[in-house]
Amino acid sequence: MNFYVILGVSPNASTSEIKRAYRRLARRYHPGINPGDRGAEAMFQQVVEAYETLVDPNRRRQYDSAGQAPFGEERGRATKPFVFAEFDFSIARQGAEASTFTELFADILHPVPPAGEGRPEPGADLHASLTLSFADAARGVERQILVTRQVVCRGCSGSGRLQAQEGQCAQCRGAGQVRWARGHMVLAKPCPACGGGGRRTWQRCVVCSGDGRTVRSETLTVAVPAGVVDGSRLRLRDYGHAGRHGGPAGDLSVTVQVQPHPTFTRQGDDLVATLPVAVHEAALGARVDVPTLDGTVKLRIPPGTQAGQRLRVAGMGVPMPSGARGDVIFEVKLVLPAALDERSRELMKEFGERNAEDVRAALTATARTSGSE
Repeated sequence: MNFYVILGVSPNASTSEIKRAYRRLARRYHPGINPGDRGAEAMFQQVVEAYETLVDPNRRRQYDSAGQAPFGEERGRATKPFVFAEFDFSIARQGAEASTFTELFADILHPVPPAGEGRPEPGADLHASLTLSFADAARGVERQILVTRQVVCRGCSGSGRLQAQEGQCAQCRGAGQVRWARGHMVLAKPCPACGGGGRRTWQRCVVCSGDGRTVRSETLTVAVPAGVVDGSRLRLRDYGHAGRHGGPAGDLSVTVQVQPHPTFTRQGDDLVATLPVAVHEAALGARVDVPTLDGTVKLRIPPGTQAGQRLRVAGMGVPMPSGARGDVIFEVKLVLPAALDERSRELMKEFGERNAEDVRAALTATARTSGSE
């Protein structure tokens, strides 16, 4: 039993959204509003259980992590009386979101039509997440996700009721009205089961308890386009909760989370990495093996390459919508030998004597000019 599905809210719903959903469903299914209706009573019990779990931060965290209500609470809740005692509808308590007396008894003042005759209601959106490797996100991939959502009931095709032999309405016993007492008040309204006619030719669908929707888990295939970035949202039309009374279905929003790559970082459609280069390779030039998302390729290091210089492998970066691809860019990092033997020191010394240009001349000139000002 998915508490978010029962209340018709997303897993990211705020406390105020959960309370609003609870008030709406509690007014619809409360046993006092639907006397003798066992289906409404069972639905109200599920609504109360879902609300009490999700409105409490600690129990909601435990439910989100375990996928079920805290252990040992369901048995005790089964015998709990159906009351609004713990829910204060006053303006002082809830401010602008408070339910008025008229709202609370909206079903009395404005009777809800029998199942299957209501106004079309759109289904709520669903939210899911999908984690991809850096390479899969760059190339594009198809992945499957498990989604639990409300779908149109197959037993009644979404109408909430089934054809039956005409007879006296069992809920109002042919009177066309249902009555109940609240203190010194006796309240009455047209029977919601027969619409006030006293007779009925249908019965509430036993599969969906008259809601027109059932809960189903299914595996969906999500096509992730090439080059998707971390945090992107993919929208699957009509894969959210089904609507009621012929209303349109909601959408499924999938948030893509891209794992970092151990070598590359992304800059637009280009991939950037650091390339260690030995001193002799930078001075004399070389051809070295470098990685890309498509495998290893050869990269030419020109003679006289400097630290920080960027070398480019064209057309092997992230795919673009146009079909072209970005580049792979390597930033040169000079690496000195860890240790020099005597012969190496002699050669380095000779190299320095033969190339005695002042590499810090520009720095000295800049400092001298600044000092004269």
